[in-house]
Amino acid sequence: MNPELDGKVALVTAASKGLGRASAEALARAGCDLAICSRDQAAVEKAAEEIRRATGRAVLPVAADLARAEDVQRVVEAAKTAYGRVDVLVSNTGGPQPGPFMAFDDAAWQGAFDALLMPAVRLARAVVPGMAERNWGRILFITSSAVKQPIPALVLSNSLRAAVTAMAKTLAGQVAKDGITVNCVAPGRIYTDRVRFLDGEAAKASGRSMEDIQAEQGARIPVGRYGEPREFGEAVAFLAGPGASYITGTTLAVDGGAISSLL
Repeated sequence: MNPELDGKVALVTAASKGLGRASAEALARAGCDLAICSRDQAAVEKAAEEIRRATGRAVLPVAADLARAEDVQRVVEAAKTAYGRVDVLVSNTGGPQPGPFMAFDDAAWQGAFDALLMPAVRLARAVVPGMAERNWGRILFITSSAVKQPIPALVLSNSLRAAVTAMAKTLAGQVAKDGITVNCVAPGRIYTDRVRFLDGEAAKASGRSMEDIQAEQGARIPVGRYGEPREFGEAVAFLAGPGASYITGTTLAVDGGAISSLL
């Protein structure tokens, strides 16, 4: 347990599985009480009970579709009603459909905008005033390694997660004086359902087995393997903790060294 995080309240979205779930678990182990959400009521309730049993922390499950402005507000209000405040926000959303640029019409782009950028904007806007009043807050946006090195088949994700990164960088400069840090956490190939889905799509497109695709991808990563969700969650907990109090406006890649760019 981290003494500085003990008793803090963390809101983690899209947290019934994958990176959101791993982030919620890591924050609970660090001492946070949680509010978590997912579109699937049964899944988020199950996740809440499992995290509660494993960590002994309070966990509030809320069913919500973050593409809907009213659901974002309802999630934040539920957390504030249950705990009185939100100290740590981890904004996470599912990834859009893969495909080439010409495959997506205006509706697809609008859908990606509503699902990836606007939840991050609305969540941050809802929690910043309270954090500023208490002169302490941590805002973390889960993005993708694609913001540093675009992935050819993920044009929607590349574009909108880059927009989240730019928004976060701007926000960080405006709220630092209020004791709030704002950072992004960019996963590479972490072994989640989303990555398994993308590997399956690549296998179908190439006529190869998923095992071949995963072996090839793993060999391209300097550490020689995919990451585990728990490893990603620990990076999130670090950025929420005292060791990261002077880190703001940055993007931490959790990718096993896969990104080859300098910045």
